[in-house]
Amino acid sequence: MAQTTPNHTQTVSGWAAHDSSGKITPFIFKRRENGINDVTIEILYCGICHTDLHHVRNDWGITMYPVVPGHEITGVITKVGSNVKEFKVGDRVGVGCLAATCLECDFCKDSQENYCDQVQFTYNGIFWDGSITYGGYSKMLVADHRYVVHIPANLPLDATAPLLCAGVTVFSPMKDHNLHQAPGKKIGVVGLGGLGHVAVKFGKAFGHHVTVISTSPSKEKEAKERLGADDFLVSTDVQQLKKGMRTLDFILNTVSAKHSLGPLLELLKVNGTMVVVGAPDQPFELPSFPMIFGKRAVKGSVIGGMRDTKEMMELCGKHNITCDIEVTTPDKLDEALDRVAKNDVRYRFVIDIAAGLPSNL
Repeated sequence: MAQTTPNHTQTVSGWAAHDSSGKITPFIFKRRENGINDVTIEILYCGICHTDLHHVRNDWGITMYPVVPGHEITGVITKVGSNVKEFKVGDRVGVGCLAATCLECDFCKDSQENYCDQVQFTYNGIFWDGSITYGGYSKMLVADHRYVVHIPANLPLDATAPLLCAGVTVFSPMKDHNLHQAPGKKIGVVGLGGLGHVAVKFGKAFGHHVTVISTSPSKEKEAKERLGADDFLVSTDVQQLKKGMRTLDFILNTVSAKHSLGPLLELLKVNGTMVVVGAPDQPFELPSFPMIFGKRAVKGSVIGGMRDTKEMMELCGKHNITCDIEVTTPDKLDEALDRVAKNDVRYRFVIDIAAGLPSNL
């Protein structure tokens, strides 16, 4: 069993993978008592991220079994610590990827906690007390209040859950390039999945001309009619890409499969930027000429800090932005993860946690 401390006295029911088969089974474990800086959250919904799949199957070789995945968590506060002032019992809240950081480095002080070199995550991390963190595939979570955000009253908790990871992952680089305050740009979104569909919604809410770039021609109708994209380019169609050359100010690349960045970079105007948020298991192809002859930049970005997460949530409340989801139940987690592996979901699975809890816990 994963390391705990004498302070881990609360018995919790959840769902865990115990080996690299990735099979999810019911799991009883311990969480810490609510400390002075903590809030206790009754988990109602938890999104399924592709990262969960990598962890349960140990694709990255870093999994500490048993692993309770889940870092797109929404629920209701049931207890608050004495140092906590901005939350109260009954508040609707969310928790994303972050469980602990050093709180002292320049990144932490600038609310870029996600780049702290001591960052620990909501699951499969090592908390300050030395215990291994367990995530949102469970009934209850104890979280440090500094990594918790309010959920606007008008947003449903199920469709909001994936915003805690997928949402802030695309919001943060858009904010970095002032796209949330400077409308009228032409932006491209590569990939129309769990990340990409949220990026399209943000782009339109912020007043931009949005082009979806995809390998799947069949997604054009969905991109335009359901999500409001203005244009659609098939990335394997040489003629379409040629027509789109030097038309975009910014590209957000959400694709997690190996591909060449060269043809996509040619779509950018001179001085344009592509931000990569997808993580292929093999290196990108990055030819130099599209960068050199277009003065273009390629950057990376990972999730977001707490300031960005709070700001994103407020904007989502203002613009009524949520994720397109399919609700599943804990007894169907293996099926859901298999479908995630096949990209067979529009666009994010969310677990209805209460639907799978035993009546005696």
